[in-house]
Amino acid sequence: ESLHSSIGLLGISAGSLLLAVHFYSLPRAAPLIPNTALGVLLLILSSLLAYAGIRRSLRNACLFLSLCLTISVFWCGYGVVFILGGQGVLNDTGDFRNALVPGLVTFTLALLIIAVVGFLCREVILAMIASAVSLASAHEVAMRYSTAFGSSAVACNYMIVCLVGGYFALGRILYFLTKEKIALPGTDLAKKKTREQIQSTSGSMNHFAVTGLILNMLSASVFGCRLLGVTGKLFIGQVPWLWAAGIYQIGICILSYRAMDALMATFFGFTSILKFAGGYCLLYPIWQPFFSPFLVVFSILFLVLALFLTLKSPVDGLYLLFYVAYCIALACRPKGFFEGGPQGVDVAIFVASALMTLIHLYNVKASAKIPTGRGAVKALLARSSFLKLREGANLHAPYLGYSKYADADVLGYACSVLASFAITMTGDPQAPLATVVIPWVVVAGGILKLLGGSVAFARGKTLESSAFILYAVMWIIWGLTRYGGLYGTTRSFHAAVGIIAFMLFNGFIVFCTLFLNIAWFFYSLTFLLIAVSFLLDAIHALPAGYDIAATLIFGLVSFYCFLSALFNSVFEGSCLPMGRPIVQLSGVGGGKTKCLHLPARKASSVKRIADILKNGGTCGIPTDTVYVLVAACNRPDAVEKAHHSKRQAQDRPMSLWISSLKQLEPAKHLFTPLLWDFMKAAWPSPISLVIPRGEWVDFLGMKDSAKYVGTPQSIAVRIPDCSVTTHLIDLVGPIVVTSANPTGEADTTHHNQVYAKLGDKVDAVLCDGPSPENIASTVVDCTKIDSGNIGFFRVGIIPKSQVLQILEQVQKK
Repeated sequence: ESLHSSIGLLGISAGSLLLAVHFYSLPRAAPLIPNTALGVLLLILSSLLAYAGIRRSLRNACLFLSLCLTISVFWCGYGVVFILGGQGVLNDTGDFRNALVPGLVTFTLALLIIAVVGFLCREVILAMIASAVSLASAHEVAMRYSTAFGSSAVACNYMIVCLVGGYFALGRILYFLTKEKIALPGTDLAKKKTREQIQSTSGSMNHFAVTGLILNMLSASVFGCRLLGVTGKLFIGQVPWLWAAGIYQIGICILSYRAMDALMATFFGFTSILKFAGGYCLLYPIWQPFFSPFLVVFSILFLVLALFLTLKSPVDGLYLLFYVAYCIALACRPKGFFEGGPQGVDVAIFVASALMTLIHLYNVKASAKIPTGRGAVKALLARSSFLKLREGANLHAPYLGYSKYADADVLGYACSVLASFAITMTGDPQAPLATVVIPWVVVAGGILKLLGGSVAFARGKTLESSAFILYAVMWIIWGLTRYGGLYGTTRSFHAAVGIIAFMLFNGFIVFCTLFLNIAWFFYSLTFLLIAVSFLLDAIHALPAGYDIAATLIFGLVSFYCFLSALFNSVFEGSCLPMGRPIVQLSGVGGGKTKCLHLPARKASSVKRIADILKNGGTCGIPTDTVYVLVAACNRPDAVEKAHHSKRQAQDRPMSLWISSLKQLEPAKHLFTPLLWDFMKAAWPSPISLVIPRGEWVDFLGMKDSAKYVGTPQSIAVRIPDCSVTTHLIDLVGPIVVTSANPTGEADTTHHNQVYAKLGDKVDAVLCDGPSPENIASTVVDCTKIDSGNIGFFRVGIIPKSQVLQILEQVQKK
């Protein structure tokens, strides 16, 4: 438990020691640590801190997570600025100061907020580290503006961090050497763990949102400092802050999906695009005003997202309105990021982000909360009969199985809207970098769409993820070649061949979406129109206006999908439906309205399956071999239903499963000693034993179910070697089992296949992904075991030799 905390705090101490040495030696003619070396070391430590913070976040340590990730971003941008200085890029007078100050100002305030919350919540060690680094940053700002202010004050603050880190290290060493008898105050992580676990039960929150808000402060600070005169110019030296914020923001977007906060994850994805665009503009300071339509569309997406986020938290929704104003300000000014209007909104975003950081961080850590109006809209909508918010523990659970991530389809569709409107205006082939279309197309349509595709794949959406990833690759290649100077004024046959290959792939996706839904069919079909425009452009046959028309159509279809995904993720019912499949396959989707899919890893899911079985339902469950269809023995109606749903052949009778031989103990006298000992030695395992039917059947309470199980002469019995299955049997009692596939078809090795083959004929499926084995159990004939002979109806995963060896050992006994 202490590993990642120790790595994080000692990593901060190590970086502080480097910076202390650097600032103590700064008055010398040659600093002790060269700028380039210091920058590289800070980058290494920043990656270590990011790892420690994210790993520790799994234990619900919000303040530690925020501190580690904040200092990680700080040292990442800081290190790159030092590398640029060491390589001679920042040569002009004041360049180093102009490059460093926006970041130092941001992290002075951000770390001060973390320190204040830390002291209020009695996290003294973390609060002392945050306050010391905050003071060091403030002193460095003063040092950059006044030569009379020496660098020793900065070094002293970093030495405080080193001393606190040394105290923590000493506490952990004593804790282990004395076998947990001595724990210095503030270093006993076991108590913290207990307290955090108690807090975490009160409700799930996105602990990564604090870092995302600090990143918004960082990017706003770069442009806001220029407006306020804190920095003298906007130039390449400030790009590390913007791009570090953009890269980390994409990481926060992914982690927010992991925290099941799809709306904030989408917001952080949007803001990462603006950060990359701002950095790109500082590299190539030319802003072309014809991208106004794109920015207006971006403001509309922000506005829609703000409305939906207001339902969750009105304060968060109001915060997003600043970005709506920001996009409109960028669209109205010819020079975009370089003009006073957008920079003024940046100052407002900086202040609002600081306040939101304080609110989020305090509400996560403290018992008394700052009111954000979280329940107000919910209470208002409770009176509405038309709109009903989706709630419950399974709010973000995928329809099939389980996932560690929330649904990212909203971000995927939004990126399609942004990328399509970004390419409605062509660039000048002679000056391909004189446009900011690369961040819009490549980051939005490419990188973030790849992110959406990856999350969709993690949620079991194979087709949707394939489409998102294919379109992302297309946007990246086309964006870089058309606007990055790789395409040039000449066209070639090779480009046309590549585009045709993409069209063939997309044609396959269009065909597959016939079986998905109407919205996806039109979504993939309209992207084909864009691919056609790319092809016509490659062979010099593009009609005037065709590419703009194609991108507008695709953008509008994507916008509908964006709205539909938002509505369906927030509200119950289908206010904006995606539609039914155009072609309906037999057995596919038939049980979509009633067939539950529950994750096998949750005990509550197993209990729910047990309740369904007790009430006469049939379910598909995982086992130690393949998936099976089960019903409770004491429910003849359920057994009959399972028999008919399988179209059970007479030569493939249903078998009986128990969880322990104790369930047969009352009837032990009805079994021969050899058979009883053989059952005891063989189970639990993937071995089914066919034993003579007798009075022992009545002890299991089968009653009228018995006629559907086995043959008139014998019954196959097994104890599975699977904890989920045996736990279920403990809850329900003995169960009747058959393979989860129509008779004559291949065994079912994934819960998706159960749904596809028997989706409308079962009441629930317990999902555990792929089966541990693709081979069914071995079925042994024990009807003549007393004569020393056994036979094999089926040799499955357990070979004959192993079964015979078990029998031989029992006979010797």
